[in-house]
Amino acid sequence: MTKQIFTIAGNQLEPNSKKIILFPAPNINTQVKIDIPVHVFHGKKAGPKICIIGAIHGDELNSIEIIRRVHKHIRTEKLSGTILTVPVVNIHGVIMQTRYLSDRRDLNRSFPGSKKGTLAARLAYGLMTEVVSHCDYGIDLHTGAIGRMNMPQLRADFSTPGTKEFARNFNAPVILESKQRDGSLRQAASELGIPLIVYEGGEALRFNELCIRAGVRGILNIFHHMKMLNSSNFQMGKKSQSVITKTSRWVRAPISGLIEPIQDVIARHVKKDEVLAHIHDPFLINPSIEVTAPFEGIVIGQALKAMTTEGDALFHIASFKKISGVRAYIDEFREEISGQ
Repeated sequence: MTKQIFTIAGNQLEPNSKKIILFPAPNINTQVKIDIPVHVFHGKKAGPKICIIGAIHGDELNSIEIIRRVHKHIRTEKLSGTILTVPVVNIHGVIMQTRYLSDRRDLNRSFPGSKKGTLAARLAYGLMTEVVSHCDYGIDLHTGAIGRMNMPQLRADFSTPGTKEFARNFNAPVILESKQRDGSLRQAASELGIPLIVYEGGEALRFNELCIRAGVRGILNIFHHMKMLNSSNFQMGKKSQSVITKTSRWVRAPISGLIEPIQDVIARHVKKDEVLAHIHDPFLINPSIEVTAPFEGIVIGQALKAMTTEGDALFHIASFKKISGVRAYIDEFREEISGQ
């Protein structure tokens, strides 16, 4: 491949250069002007173009820290290809420390958006036209919703050509092969033929060191496997052993009350009918109720709130055909990431 100029939003980048481009976002209600910074790293050599998207939900702050650490490893003189990062997409949500936009819409249900639509539609349209459409691949960084914790995992739809290999290169312990959600960035990218994976790890409004490290390492793994950066500049994870499943289910609260987990079950192997928690009557009148696992699997997500309402999602369990191998790999993965 020959060297070439990279053009974005009227800006031209020569090979071996980087630039921060400011895209205007709709003003906040006091008419204060705000911009969304997009970091562009255009390598010395030609190669794939990847975008890394953070904070589509304004309370998912792990993504910002992951991107900050990834930036430390990017040297354009050693880069083959182009990397675009957007640490904060939902700037309105970050300001308000909330998942949603100021119009209460979910940005990740508003893609591909429109130029003259709602606030969410306009932001979605800008991201698609100015960033995602310029790329060959995408990585969308998320955490659990507020009051929920997710273990490091990927969500991907393998029906888009190239997605399965792209996801495996990340080397997350678990890949949940899941259908695309209407209005999501993943769906909009897929319609353009762009493989896009969703990384989930941690919880809203808090940093989680293990999940941040896992996210950074996964992105660097992709850079290495796609021959964009040399792994001698960072610590590589072991050869990809990610386990894939299509089957997962949330265990929901059978009654309302105070929930007492048996222990921290996140990323733990549980057996069918194993007791995961007890739900107690806060008035101490009615007997406590057990919450049990409906099948054997790995807990990939857990609610953290002390109180629950009937029907609330409590534990997200993924099922696997060879559970022993999955359990061993997750234990090894946690030990390796924690020791970095």
